[in-house]
Amino acid sequence: MPEFHALVPAAGFGARMGNQLPKQYLPLAGKPMIAHALETLCACADLATVFVVLSPDDTQFHCHDWSHLGDKLQPLFCGGATRAESVSNGLAASELEPDEWVLVHDAARPCLTQAHLAKLIAELSGDAVGGILAVPVADTLKRADSRQRIECTEPREGLWQAQTPQMFRAGLLTQALRQCRSVTDEASAVEALGLQPRLVEGDSSNFKVTYPQDLLLAELLLNKNR
Repeated sequence: MPEFHALVPAAGFGARMGNQLPKQYLPLAGKPMIAHALETLCACADLATVFVVLSPDDTQFHCHDWSHLGDKLQPLFCGGATRAESVSNGLAASELEPDEWVLVHDAARPCLTQAHLAKLIAELSGDAVGGILAVPVADTLKRADSRQRIECTEPREGLWQAQTPQMFRAGLLTQALRQCRSVTDEASAVEALGLQPRLVEGDSSNFKVTYPQDLLLAELLLNKNR
């Protein structure tokens, strides 16, 4: 059976947080933010390796003690200027077999749980394409014009909000990113090949920390689940 691996691109900065420290290292519930995702991934028995793709100039990672995560955690200092480039470089450095599964997860989604991982792997391990965690859009969506006035209301039927992990075979994902590098998530690159990734329903707790106020919500959820 093909093995499962995780890959966490963490070479970016997160300018919208308005902080001098890269977003993934901001303190959250007593740890750097990235630690929460890495600990959850490393604790998953289905995952053989957890690769974290860092900037070649990263000076923060080794300031923290990761020894409790053992050899499963493998830092790769080959991050690029974009997410797609970091994932592509990480796949090349990991030297995985083409049929092995890769779960790409955001460093800024600290509230990932074992239940999320178990559901994703269970529903996709036999899939021909792969897929992503996602949630159906619940809010009413407004499209704005150039003056920031409502141009129209968009129907939300059939719309989903993408989350991570996004799970694809290493060979397929490498091919997709080689052909389509200007994407904001891995599923978009796979879609550009003419394939249809599967949507696996998650929940809103697996949200991405983007703005300073998101840190408070993430801390409340993490403390509640301890």
